[in-house]
Amino acid sequence: MRIIVQKYGGTSVGDVERIKMVARKSIQALQRADGLVVVVSAMAGETNKLVDLAHQINPRADERELDMLLSTGERVTIALLAMAIQALGYQARSFTGRQVGIVTDSTYTKARIKRVECDHIMDLLRQGTIAVVAGFQGIDEKQQVTTLGRGGSDLTAVALAAALKADICEIYTDVDGVYTTDPSIEPKARRLSRISHDEMLEMASLGAKVLQARCVEFAKRHNVPLVVKSTFEEGEGTLITREDADMEQVVVAGVACSRDLARITLHEVADRPGIAARIFNAIAAKNIVVDMIIQNISEHGLTDISFTVPRSEGRRALELLAPVVEEIGAAETKLNETIARVSIVGLGIRSHQGVAAKMFEALSREGINILMISTSEIKISCVIEEAYMERAVRALHAAFELDREPTAVRARAGTAGTAR
Repeated sequence: MRIIVQKYGGTSVGDVERIKMVARKSIQALQRADGLVVVVSAMAGETNKLVDLAHQINPRADERELDMLLSTGERVTIALLAMAIQALGYQARSFTGRQVGIVTDSTYTKARIKRVECDHIMDLLRQGTIAVVAGFQGIDEKQQVTTLGRGGSDLTAVALAAALKADICEIYTDVDGVYTTDPSIEPKARRLSRISHDEMLEMASLGAKVLQARCVEFAKRHNVPLVVKSTFEEGEGTLITREDADMEQVVVAGVACSRDLARITLHEVADRPGIAARIFNAIAAKNIVVDMIIQNISEHGLTDISFTVPRSEGRRALELLAPVVEEIGAAETKLNETIARVSIVGLGIRSHQGVAAKMFEALSREGINILMISTSEIKISCVIEEAYMERAVRALHAAFELDREPTAVRARAGTAGTAR
């Protein structure tokens, strides 16, 4: 049974006419599948309106009640879309996260999916009924409504695709695919025809806003192929799939950047076992994600520790650290909120020499100082002053010639027609 899962974001269902357009696209998709699931977000701006209402009532709204409120946005969209499909003469039924069987942990506002119990919708799919599912939401073991956090509708779609063993999960948005970098920063950015799960995961976690990192991680774990397409333009989009030999020949697939970063530095920290654990336990206990960590060489038994957190969590992290800093006797704590991160990502980084040197040289030519460096097998990230971020992105895009189709991709495209 060929099953397709589609996801449409808030701009795709922003008004009645767009919902009708999505209904038509859904019916077209049903012609190439045996079963279709359509996951939708709340209408554009609706979630923000609900958050504003909550804060007008109570600036420190209880997170359980906030999730109950925010989950209503998607309920409106699924009902309207199901009606629109029915008006075109096709069968459709709407489902909340609870009804479709998205079971999560109990972390309100950013819950994690534990399992998906969606066997009961298979019968509907076999009958040709389109299942319209509310993204972004689920239910915990105690039957409490939860939401999945930013980009949660993408995660819902991928989780359903994995549970249903769908052939493809199509993510429809207001862009026509994944680009080598942000086109608003570098006009020469090029749409990628395909990219590996690992590369997309790195790019998403490093600032590329096309897909949420948790969604890509889930897709990789369950080997769900994704396609990112535009709702408003026809096109092939970008395929996100398991890696192959051609992908590793491409040294750098893209440049990612993010301003959503703050650096905290603890000066003159005692250099002895257990100190770092006490520092980072205080932050981890409140679910604040730490990215880069640098510890200087110890002098006279003291060292400096610097690390980055999301900028929105910087001041909160500083408050959480205050009692720990006093307890361990650190001399001073500083918060820097004027930094940014630029990163290069590519499977070829792990097998090609001189990539880091080329990156550092490109930044050096632009007079950009590197404050922190972090690496993995397929990425190199540099923290720099925020004022230089866009210049750095353009310099790296040019240095690695990302405006040109890689040789491996050109060769594959040239032989595609003669494969048989």
